[in-house]
Amino acid sequence: MVPLHVPLPNRNDRAARGVLYGVSLAFLIFLVAWVIGMIGTFVPAVPATVIIFLGSIAATLVDGFQPWPDLPFLLTFLLITVAISMVDNVASAWGARRYGGSRQAMWGALIGGVVGIFIPFGLLVGPLAGALLAELLVVRKPPLDAARAAWDTLIGLLAGLAAKLVLHLLIGLYELWRLWDPARSVFG
Repeated sequence: MVPLHVPLPNRNDRAARGVLYGVSLAFLIFLVAWVIGMIGTFVPAVPATVIIFLGSIAATLVDGFQPWPDLPFLLTFLLITVAISMVDNVASAWGARRYGGSRQAMWGALIGGVVGIFIPFGLLVGPLAGALLAELLVVRKPPLDAARAAWDTLIGLLAGLAAKLVLHLLIGLYELWRLWDPARSVFG
């Protein structure tokens, strides 16, 4: 039996290290939190922005916290986290209030979104059905007015979701760029 010999790549050869060159432990920690947060962006009950923010804090601490530039970055990120939460709430309220939607419609949309996680196309159908049912059964609006309010609640929720998705993407890409450090690569 002839033993197979596979030559190991030279540690100094960048091409041999490929994509993993520059991936530090802090980078991996934030990447995991960011992916969870990006998926959580589409789930109404998951605090996706907070998960991404906590991932950034953990990565910064693992990377060796330095008052400058880490503290200004984290404080700015905290303000952005609060702003993203406000954007989501304002967009939902705007959609619900545009045609006289009620607070109950917003709650119905939120509950419908959570229930919708478990059914196909539920992230779209759930909030719409929840808002519609809240307007019909709790507020007791006529069907046409309830449908209009439910539709606008859904539009508001989708606008908030789109804004959160874009902001999460931009924050994540910036933080990954900030943490990219070839000198601290876990794999090379």
